[in-house]
Amino acid sequence: MQIPSPDPAILAKKARIVERLRGVLPADAVIEDAHETRAYECDALAAYRCPPLAVALPASTGEVSAVLRICHEEGVPVVPRGSGTSLAGGAMPTADSIVLGVSRMNDVLEVDCENRFIRVQAGRTNLSVSGAVEEEGFFYAPDPSSQLACAIAGNIAMNSGGAHCLKYGVTTNNLMGVKMVLMDGTVIELGGPHGEQPGLDLLGLVCGSEGQLGVVTEATLRILPRPEGARPVLIGFDSSEVAGACVSDIIRAGILPVAIEFMDRPCIEATEAFAHPGYPDCEALLIVEVEGSDEEIDFQLGLIREIAERHDPVELRESRSEEESAKIWLGRKSAFGAMGQINDYMCLDGTIPVSELPFVLKRIGELSKEYGLGVGNVFHAGDGNMHPLILYDANKPGDLEKCEAMGADILRLCVEVGGCLTGEHGVGIEKRDLMGVQFTPEDMEAQMRVKDVFDPAWLLNPAKVFPLEASAARRGAGAAAA
Repeated sequence: MQIPSPDPAILAKKARIVERLRGVLPADAVIEDAHETRAYECDALAAYRCPPLAVALPASTGEVSAVLRICHEEGVPVVPRGSGTSLAGGAMPTADSIVLGVSRMNDVLEVDCENRFIRVQAGRTNLSVSGAVEEEGFFYAPDPSSQLACAIAGNIAMNSGGAHCLKYGVTTNNLMGVKMVLMDGTVIELGGPHGEQPGLDLLGLVCGSEGQLGVVTEATLRILPRPEGARPVLIGFDSSEVAGACVSDIIRAGILPVAIEFMDRPCIEATEAFAHPGYPDCEALLIVEVEGSDEEIDFQLGLIREIAERHDPVELRESRSEEESAKIWLGRKSAFGAMGQINDYMCLDGTIPVSELPFVLKRIGELSKEYGLGVGNVFHAGDGNMHPLILYDANKPGDLEKCEAMGADILRLCVEVGGCLTGEHGVGIEKRDLMGVQFTPEDMEAQMRVKDVFDPAWLLNPAKVFPLEASAARRGAGAAAA
């Protein structure tokens, strides 16, 4: 593929910055070749692409500090990147930016099972955190569907959740401390493994800040003892609305499963063809998992069975072995990949009150017909974290725009029923122009003032989270002040 020739002034600036970066990083840690930087032109929201000026791959907090200090002095924007699994465009570059990837920072720095924490570099993958402590009988609870690949850095940036967040919470509930580098290269530490810190909750502010405030290089994470046992039950229904009502009734009854996952017919059929999990022929299914001793599990599943049977399930299948449990979870874990076999899709992320599930699912079905685009629903039903997958044809003119319009209507619907724009994917570029749906101008002004404090020149992760006009004005004011 031929790469267009950039502006000579940009080339000169790039050469100067690359030379300075090579003065503080190993030769193979700076990528400037136009073909090689295309590997960083997008994240998992692949509908939008923009190659960066260059890429820096530091391996320590000190190297991150040196990179940021250079970019700060040069007035160059920086896009922090974990593993690039963001579904909201959270790691997409701008043409004048440096991508700062933390994938080389993947070491375990400390394990303390007695005090139940692990300290890791932020480029370590989510699943490998649990892998580092599993022999001691512990695990790290947040488990995004991309946990095999996604980095702790991105989990912190987007406050990621996962199937088991209903019981154990999302990243912010399991994050104890961070080491973070500010845009001018200053290294700070927030929180720690030994209880609440005095003063403002800056750690809570950083978690979910989408790389707007600093670059997290190390994280102290809570680890938990593995439960005595766990067992899922699969429940099929004749309609998505009935499945949603069943979820609402389970939560209303005061039962706290470790997970309640939802899939509708398009996802069921796709996963059946892709992974062959043996799911029933139905319009929607739930996977409900509980944990504890055998007695506790039997008791909880008995209550869930009673509630489910009031909704006339097509099938109710309780696992009796590890093999059966793996089979039940197989389709859910492979759902996103399975849907990708059918068509291009955009994965949304909005959160609603659980009681609104039946209405919202019905309305999504109506929007699907109105727009003429297919939708597959697969999501964390226990906490109302919706993930509609809108199918479209990227090669068909106008289809992407239609998909975006439908997605915006679904996200507005989430806010209208008392929910919010995002549960775990973040705002990124995908939802930045919808921020006014959830927040007043005064709300956004308060949020932008926080960024002013941490990043006065607005160089970190540009063109994300806030509407473009607002962020551009802020960046211009910051550059003038500098």
